[in-house]
Formats: sequence, C-alpha cells, structure tokens
Amino acid sequence: MRGRSRLAVAAASASVLMLALSACGGGGTGTGSGSGSGGGSGESAVVIKGCTPENPLVPGNTSETCGGDIVDAFTAKLVHYNTETAEPEMDIAESIESDDNQNFTVKLKQGYKFQDGTEVKAKNFVDAWNYTAAAKNGQAGAYFMKVIEGAAEIGEEGAAGETLTGLAVVDDYTFTIKTTEKVSNLPVRLGYSAFAPMPDSFFADPKAFEDKPIGAGPFQIESKDTQNTVLTKFADYSGKYPANVDKLTFRIYTDPAAAYTDVVANNLDYTNEIPSDQMIGDAYKSDLTDRNLNRASGRFQGIVFSPNDEQLRDNLKLRQALSMAINRDLIAKDIMHGSVIPAKGWAPSVVDGATDTACGEYCTFDAAKAKTLYDEAGGYNGVLALTTNGDGAHREWTEAVCNSIKNAVGADCRVVLTPDFATYNKQIDAGELKGMFRTGWQMDYPSIENFLGPIYTTGADSNWSKYDNPAFNAKLAEAAAAGTDDEANKLYQEAEAMLGQDLPTTPLWYPTTTVGWSDKVTDVKINAFGVLDFSAIKVKN
Repeated sequence: MRGRSRLAVAAASASVLMLALSACGGGGTGTGSGSGSGGGSGESAVVIKGCTPENPLVPGNTSETCGGDIVDAFTAKLVHYNTETAEPEMDIAESIESDDNQNFTVKLKQGYKFQDGTEVKAKNFVDAWNYTAAAKNGQAGAYFMKVIEGAAEIGEEGAAGETLTGLAVVDDYTFTIKTTEKVSNLPVRLGYSAFAPMPDSFFADPKAFEDKPIGAGPFQIESKDTQNTVLTKFADYSGKYPANVDKLTFRIYTDPAAAYTDVVANNLDYTNEIPSDQMIGDAYKSDLTDRNLNRASGRFQGIVFSPNDEQLRDNLKLRQALSMAINRDLIAKDIMHGSVIPAKGWAPSVVDGATDTACGEYCTFDAAKAKTLYDEAGGYNGVLALTTNGDGAHREWTEAVCNSIKNAVGADCRVVLTPDFATYNKQIDAGELKGMFRTGWQMDYPSIENFLGPIYTTGADSNWSKYDNPAFNAKLAEAAAAGTDDEANKLYQEAEAMLGQDLPTTPLWYPTTTVGWSDKVTDVKINAFGVLDFSAIKVKN
C-alpha cells in the first residue's frame, strides 16, 4: 500500500495519478549538480524527482509512495519482484515453503549484510515484524502483519504486547510463520517494504535510525534534508540486483511542470510525472525523443465518499448518482489525453483475476439516470467538496470531475487543494475531510487481493472509506484459503462485486505510467508498480 501503499498508496505519474502523489519541496528547479557523471570525479550520479515522505523512513511505518520509493532503494526483502513480469523471485530468502498455506518455513541465504556491517539473520525479520505489528509502536504498516497469528492481541489499540505468537526463530537462518488462517499468497506479499528486516541498531536507537535509516538493499542513505535524499551505492550489497550508479538523489519538486522542464534541459535525470499539457498530442515525445516510456501498471485511481460526511455516508443512492454523473471516458480522452484507462472495477488488468466489471452501470456515464437518482436521493445540501493534494497533477482532472457532476445533476461541486501530499494524508487520517476526496493505489504486491484487502477490510490502515462489511471480510478470508489461484480469484471477484453494491468509493481509471529522462542516462526501466528500477538505471559513458 503504498499506497505503497503504499500506498498508499503516493506519487504518481503524470498524467496520471495515484494514491500517493505529490511532490513538493522547494521550487523544483533542479540545478543538475547531481546528475550526469558527477562533474568529472569519476562518480556516476543520477538525480530523480522525489516527493515528501509522510513519515520517517522506517520500513514498517511507510505506506505511501513518496517514502516507499526511497525505502525500496535502501532495503532488501525476502523476495524481489521481477521488473518485467512482477513475479516474485527469492532475494534474501533461500526458500519459503508450506504444506498447508498456514504454516510457513523461511530459510535465509547466509552472509547477506546490512549497511551497518551486521549480517541479516532470522531474528531481524521476527523483531521487525513484531515491532511493526504492535499497536504501541503506531506503525502505518501494521495492517500487513494482521495475517500472522497473535496480531489481534498485540495490535489492538491500547495493547501492551510486543510479540507475534505466529513467529518463531528456529536458528540464525531459519524462522517460521503461522498465519491466523490459510493465506495462499503470503509468499507473494513478502516483497513489500513493511516486511523488510531491521538491524539490531534500530532497536537500540530508533531515533538515530530515523536520522539515517539502514537496510540491506543496493543503496544506502548518505544524507537527507527537506530538499534532497541522497543515497550511495552499497559496496557490500549481498543480493542479485546491485546498483549501476554510485549516487542516487531524490530531489523534491513542488511542481511537476518544473521537474519536466528540468528533465528536458538535462538538469534532472528522471521524472515520473509528465504535465498534462505535455500529454496533448503526445507533445512530450517531441521534447523527449527516445527519452520516454509508457506502460500499464498496477495502479488505481478513484474517489472516496467521505465516511465523515453524513449526507454521503448514509445515502447509497446519492453515491450512485454522483458516480454515474462522472464522464470517465471523456475526461480520460480530453483531460488525461489517453494516459489512463477508464475503470469499471477496482483492480487493473495487470493483476491476475481482474475483470473490470464490478462497478457496472454506476461507472457508466448517464446524466439523465444520474439526475433521476440524485433527485430521488434528496440531492446534496451545500458545497460538495472534492479534495486533493495540490502538489500533484490533479487540479485539471478533479475540476473536470466536478464540472461533470455539476452539469449532470446540478450539485455545487468544488475542488479543494491541500498544500502537499503529507498534509493531505494527515487530514484523511484525522477524519477532517467531508464530501469527496481523491484516492489512488499503487499495488504493494502483484495480486488482486492487494486492491481489496488493505483498502476495504474492516479496520485496514488504508481503509479511508471506513468500509465495514463482515461478508466482504469473510469472502476475502475464503479466497485466501482457496486451493488454487483460479478458485481464489473467483472468490476475490465476488468480494469486489460487493464494492459495486455498496460503493464506498467509486473507480475512475487505471493510470498507466509515463516517464521521461535526461540524455545523460540509459537503461531506464519501469516495473509493474510504475516505479523506476533504481538498480538498473545507468549513466552513459
């Protein structure tokens, strides 16, 4: 979830959006000082567009993409997702085995090093997951531990417990996981950042770790401030995905257009956002000939009907009316310039099992029927806010959505912009937003379940709509216990259909990923999550 997911969500691509979006910082006029070959020092350095993390860069406390991208660069996990296929591949894990999909044995490769020189051992996973799961530590990624036995006891608000009964260290390189019930896709989940191991030094001094995080990934944190997070190549990296550049800098931009301009001028090496005006007629392809890429990705964009808005929370017919009043096809074509795929479901086609049908007629624009439903529902009294963060490329499409609603049903829909993504997330978490607000999701792991469980299960960390449907929860549990992928996907589809009936959110589209880069770099690859492969990018000789 970065959702994220990371989610949470997080930053998005261009034209596109996603849950986690944003950019920020100061001014966005990169100087290019860190790009290219490093000013003749022999050091290869790349500067990419970044955005403001919501929390300190602790893997278990990072559930959005601004922080998640950096965490992924300096951590390694049990599995690594293939850049081209998204298939999980063993990384720190030597093997992950189970005879019943409930009791798993994990064996680690020996000699895998953290950036403080200590070896990654079984206890580093168990300690990290216990810490993330315990309510007393307030970690944003606690949700991901809920499948492990004992999470309910230590994850309850006010609980003082610190240990998951479902985890046990067998020896330095082996530990076991017992889940609360069968979880057939658990190995697929274990490449998400919340499952990264934590070195002993974190538990000795968490504050020092926040100042300079430590992982076992191909890059290590060199420095960070409000404008730049600088990572350098980890010389003793133990895995199969070593960095090709010596330095990687995430530079915060408040304005996607400024980042784009800097990439065109070769003052910035990579941006994951192409301004919407550059998408018109594929104008960016002229500026960035042979320096651009577009691919389908595991992302979803939608609108949450605020659970704190009494008018929307208790009025399904009103939510249906507003959903039908949005002309997704027209906005995708004229505002998003074909960079998004209009959605009629909650899961994109890049994940196995997705059907894009669950929302049905309520995701099909029909102004007349929307107006009839709107009137029958009693309408919306007052200003209907559509809130989004102001530091992403969201203004134009949110205004288009509001105009579509206004024209179709007459609601006084107005866009509200928050200063940045971090502020936006805090307002959501605090329950301060009324009306509607933007939501996006970048998959944490390649499974249809990831577009349902972390976002709509009762009490899930990213359940911004506060959806609470015991039948939905039960269906997900049934799917998790399924014996085959096909059986599981059928059950997940039945769960997704419940969202179509209850409409806690409404789908808009599945963003594709469109990126651009400077003429100083090569080997730019985007994974199915819509994220740059930080290890693959190179500086040209």
